[in-house]
Amino acid sequence: MSSVLFTEHSTDDGHAIAEIKLNAERSLNALTLDMIEAILPQIDAWEADERIVAILLDSAGEKAFCAGGDVVSLYKAITGQGDPDFPERFFETEYRLDYRLHTYSKPVICWGNGIVMGGGMGLLNASSHRVVTETSRLAMPEVTIGLYPDVGASWFLNRLPGGAGRFLAMTGSQINAPDALTLGLADRCIASHRRDELIQKLMNATWGAGENTDAHGVVNRALRELEQASKGDFAELDTPVGNFAPLIRELMDHDTVEQMVAALLAVESDDKWFNKAQKTLAHGSPVSIKLIDEQLKRAKHMSLAEVFQSELALSVQCCRHREFPEGVRALLVDKDGQPAWTYADVTAVEDSFIDELLASPWPESPLADLK
Repeated sequence: MSSVLFTEHSTDDGHAIAEIKLNAERSLNALTLDMIEAILPQIDAWEADERIVAILLDSAGEKAFCAGGDVVSLYKAITGQGDPDFPERFFETEYRLDYRLHTYSKPVICWGNGIVMGGGMGLLNASSHRVVTETSRLAMPEVTIGLYPDVGASWFLNRLPGGAGRFLAMTGSQINAPDALTLGLADRCIASHRRDELIQKLMNATWGAGENTDAHGVVNRALRELEQASKGDFAELDTPVGNFAPLIRELMDHDTVEQMVAALLAVESDDKWFNKAQKTLAHGSPVSIKLIDEQLKRAKHMSLAEVFQSELALSVQCCRHREFPEGVRALLVDKDGQPAWTYADVTAVEDSFIDELLASPWPESPLADLK
């Protein structure tokens, strides 16, 4: 069975809705290079096909939309168990897909049900219509594996209010649908059981023809109706980021990342969500924490293309240092939960080391053609 399924749903007026279903349920639909390489030419073909009016990006199973990228294959390549050129190829192709979706001319509806982390967040935030459900758990947890939030996170986390982007990156905290909507990481909250109803609505819609086609309007109307019908499914959900918004702003309002970390760890709270954020930060990679801060600063005024170019350089550099493979080893390979980080804490990480990681490994980026 293919790890990506492509389906076309015919509409009543002769068009079609194209569906991309991530189909690797056992690995929580983690993105592999094969999956990415299958999707890219298909969306190119669909964009040129006048019959196709919109794309639905979803997944098999109820547990996860996509739990991230295939970091175990990256680990094997870095540690000599695979093609040494694989990391560069993987990241370049993944970022090309993300950029392609960000700039796609037709509506892309991402059904972000269940776990949406790392590479899954990249797909969600690259889509024009980002749907979350009552089961959605969104996060960028790269601090736990010695990496940093990539897949365009330097773009979308920088646009969150009140320091929330930096906080979520440093702590790897999970957020739910209402918080995602408030922060601007999602566009619609729709009950998970209404997915098939969405497809039916899109198939029954009148899309128009030629200049009279308003695909984004048709999609918006369908999603708006389903969101209205789903309000009861979200009424009881807490909003931890909203609850802690004033404190998050205060904690991120320091002059150095070292001061932010110290302030965050010093908070006394009996809230489980906040305690988990503190624990993840305390056990996360000190290199990642410093990288997160510096990358967000540098990317603040970059264009989308420049963001992906800078992330590609940084991701490849991370694959050439021990921090990232050590984090993957401890969390996902040996699963001992005891990473031997390069530095004892964030105050020990040298600025010169961070500057080396942030230097481009090439005279010209492999993504230089992105405009």
